[in-house]
Amino acid sequence: MSDPFRLDGENAIVTGGSRGLGRNTAINLARRGVNVIFTYRANRAEAETAVSEINALGVKARALQLDTGRVADFDAFVGKVKDALQGLGQSRFDYLVNNAGSSYHATIAETTEEAFDELVNVHVKGVFFLTQKLLPLMGAGGSIILNTSTLSTQGRPYVSVYSAGKAAIRSLARSLTVELTGKGIRVNAMAPGYIDTDQARKAGVSEEMIEQTKTQVHAQIPMHRSGTVDEIATAVLFLASDDSTYVTGTELCVDGGWAQI
Repeated sequence: MSDPFRLDGENAIVTGGSRGLGRNTAINLARRGVNVIFTYRANRAEAETAVSEINALGVKARALQLDTGRVADFDAFVGKVKDALQGLGQSRFDYLVNNAGSSYHATIAETTEEAFDELVNVHVKGVFFLTQKLLPLMGAGGSIILNTSTLSTQGRPYVSVYSAGKAAIRSLARSLTVELTGKGIRVNAMAPGYIDTDQARKAGVSEEMIEQTKTQVHAQIPMHRSGTVDEIATAVLFLASDDSTYVTGTELCVDGGWAQI
């Protein structure tokens, strides 16, 4: 049986594509024949490893450094994207996956203005203006996927700013759907549930708290387990592909039923 998700010769931009969900998304797209331009924030060696892995799949990859919370850098970044596309023999790209994010766990009493600004800059302001800057390079028939979270519809402690930012992006997906449909561009949100990544650990959450959280959360999820990064990548692939041409403005929850019951 042929692969229903072959996207040979098309081009994607994935923010935060050197690790975690973004890395698996970039690799999954590459396996389907997509050339991938992805961003990384600081770790060049990690990014180069991802480039080598994608190139080995028979497509082309480019890693571009970008802090998605720094709007002042976006014009220069777009110039680099144009150069990267020219290197691929292209002037347009087909898919934008706004994946890059950061994590912060604190009560409202403990949340600092600095932490608030960083989260909003990355999860809301950066997503909005990076999408704005890249839109002129997206061809008709393109697909934009905005990463949200099931936490945007759930009341959970320690993640109030993160959850509010993701709720804003869900609203943005609706608005952009109306604005961009006439240009032949679809916009959808993809909401991961509780996924096995190292994000919490890198944010400084203790191993004890991580295990306690897993135990509590798994009891609430109908499937009684965490999701995998591959399951998220496959959901993104569906929203990007022509198998979802009548899907726009929606939020696809990949959460084992956690936010649905």
